[in-house]
Amino acid sequence: MTLKTLLLASGALLGSAATAAASGFQVNLGGQQNIGMGGVGVGLSLDQAAMFYNPGALAMVRANGVQVGANFALARGAYTSENGGAQRDLQHLLVTPFNLYAAFGKEGKYKFGVGVYTPYGSQLRYADNWEGRYSLTEINLQSVYVQPTFSYAFSPQFSVGVGVTMLAYGSVNLQKDIPLPTGPGHITLDGTTKFQMGVNAGLYFKPSDKLSLGISYRSKIDAQVKGGSVSYAGLPTGASAAAINRGFTATNFDATLPLPATASVGIGIMPTDRLTIGVDASLVFWSAYRTLDFNFSGNNGNAGTPTPANTGLVGGSTTSTSKRYYQDALAFRVGGQYKATEQLIVRLGSAYDFAAVKDGYVTPETPDAGRYIATAGLTYQPNPHLGIDASFQFERFAKRSQSQADLLNNGTTDRVAGTYRTDIFIPGIGVRYSF
Repeated sequence: MTLKTLLLASGALLGSAATAAASGFQVNLGGQQNIGMGGVGVGLSLDQAAMFYNPGALAMVRANGVQVGANFALARGAYTSENGGAQRDLQHLLVTPFNLYAAFGKEGKYKFGVGVYTPYGSQLRYADNWEGRYSLTEINLQSVYVQPTFSYAFSPQFSVGVGVTMLAYGSVNLQKDIPLPTGPGHITLDGTTKFQMGVNAGLYFKPSDKLSLGISYRSKIDAQVKGGSVSYAGLPTGASAAAINRGFTATNFDATLPLPATASVGIGIMPTDRLTIGVDASLVFWSAYRTLDFNFSGNNGNAGTPTPANTGLVGGSTTSTSKRYYQDALAFRVGGQYKATEQLIVRLGSAYDFAAVKDGYVTPETPDAGRYIATAGLTYQPNPHLGIDASFQFERFAKRSQSQADLLNNGTTDRVAGTYRTDIFIPGIGVRYSF
């Protein structure tokens, strides 16, 4: 049994389809008002969440303020084997990405701010004994970004902004079954990411009261796990993994996952004082994600005895490579809000995200596909300082199938053939206070 077969190099160290609101494992849940409008925001200056969508627009946000929000993502996923048989459902686990923003400064001149948000994170658990259990049974992912931001308006029409994106905390827990001569066992990879930094910058231009334009760029960050642990369960009493299967003796792993750069443009149209419309287009540079390499080290019970099966693991390390070959992916979003009364604003939106994963490269932890998105939202504002925002987002993934022939042709037999179907329901709530 080869190392690559024994331990699938997972493609979602920090993200998965369970909460994905964009292609691949990217998430676009930056602010409740934006979510209600289909996720637009690059060409608008709605609130403090501008530092997520376009830091350049932050200086044009009218008031100083603090806001906090959370979403509650529930995925309904299913897999059917290429050979037929029963449909295998995901166990429906709730995931709660959150965001917190605070910004202050001189209106129309400059703003300082900080954002804390969770752009990647998920929890998936497949049905017991499903056909892909030797690829994945469960994944639990967490990440927290912190973004200090400064935005400056050179004139009432033009502003710029830059934020330092910091991967302050990330963790990954991947589990799968392993076929052993004595019967099924279980293996777990668990680790935390290193601190990393990137940039989120943007420009904002408002030539008139009825039109605004924006452009933003979020740089790539390499999420690195160093010294993660490899552990085993389900082994016979008193037996080590190496004693049963001398082909794999690792106790630790290192891995790196590129979180790709994103370039976006947006337009805001304000036909009347009550109506605002936004249109965004984004390009995610997923082509940077070619392979996922795991570097394993440690000797789990072989007492330092080299054998043909474990040479390279004892006293050293070895590498497992899994092909990804992602492709750059576009996303289009449109939405609007209408101020029905002084206290109530209503929103609608939609989006379409193209798949980053090519045919024959789909993995259980990221069964990516083109997805249709519909959103709605509202704001209740009991007084000029306090706003309560609610949103709802529904995503339907296109059915995604791959055959065993596809996997053989692509050299991607470290995953399973069959058909994936996914729907995601994401309600959200937020509170804003302006001063």
